[in-house]
Amino acid sequence: MTEPLILQAAEADAGMRADAWLAARIEDLTRSAAARLLEEGRVLCRGRPLAKNARLTGRETVAVSLRPPEPIEALPQNIPLDIVYEDGDVIVVNKPKGLVVHPAPGHPDGTLVNALLYHCGGTLSGVGGALRPGIVHRIDRDTSGLIIAAKNDFAHQALSAQLQDHSLARTYACIALGRFREDAGTVDAPIGRHPADRKKMAVVPNGRPAVTHWEVLERFSACPGPGGIQNRTCARLRCRLETGRTHQIRVHLSYIGHPILGDTVYGAKKPVPGLTGQCLHAAGLRFVHPRTGEAMELDCPLPEEFRAQLRRLGSMRGGIYDD
Repeated sequence: MTEPLILQAAEADAGMRADAWLAARIEDLTRSAAARLLEEGRVLCRGRPLAKNARLTGRETVAVSLRPPEPIEALPQNIPLDIVYEDGDVIVVNKPKGLVVHPAPGHPDGTLVNALLYHCGGTLSGVGGALRPGIVHRIDRDTSGLIIAAKNDFAHQALSAQLQDHSLARTYACIALGRFREDAGTVDAPIGRHPADRKKMAVVPNGRPAVTHWEVLERFSACPGPGGIQNRTCARLRCRLETGRTHQIRVHLSYIGHPILGDTVYGAKKPVPGLTGQCLHAAGLRFVHPRTGEAMELDCPLPEEFRAQLRRLGSMRGGIYDD
């Protein structure tokens, strides 16, 4: 039986409804799903079920018995993969935009997991469960770039530990809107479900800790837009994740007033011709190999549509990490 998840309410949570608080604290949990957990008596405070409309005092310690995931049978599918590195324990893939990472309601197949099951002959770790075999971390459907998967439980557990202690480092490239007055900075702001739109994430007081480091690589006095080059400033950034919350870079950059080019969900007003979704690419990955202990550092080139936007801007730098 799965051990209950223990959550501690903070003073800032005082007055929140239990269902809204629970949905904000547990990633990928909607408010309706949180309400069902509460109604089923799966959320205990001091040994007693917590009502979904209970108002928190900010001092509660809560035990949550999560429901097991609905079984979705992920079947092998012959989907081409751009493999950057592979051995008996891990596989690193350059994921294209538009490819969903794992099966979910609305995306039962045609995912990266289906492709990995085919390529690896079904030998992926089971730590992620039936929904996410082998998946150690995720990137958004319309974000391209490096993602690592584990072929066995030993590798999965070791890589998950590196995610927790930040020795598994992920570096992203993006174009962000607005004038950056500083050359570098850090956004340290908690992320949880958006209070009004459950499909979005947001910086919220009771969210999970989230830290993003950013650095300006190149500034532009104009920026691509729906009607061509616009009289707006933008910049090419390198971002490094210290944590890995859903939509973290997109939310954090929007929060400081610099939404990512093409990201209409988090602040860019209109789509950009030639760009699918946000101009964001997982360009670099650094980790310690779970079996050999070797320091691994991998990168992959920017996708063509990203490079096309840079060409439109007259970028003088073509490498992933150029300073």
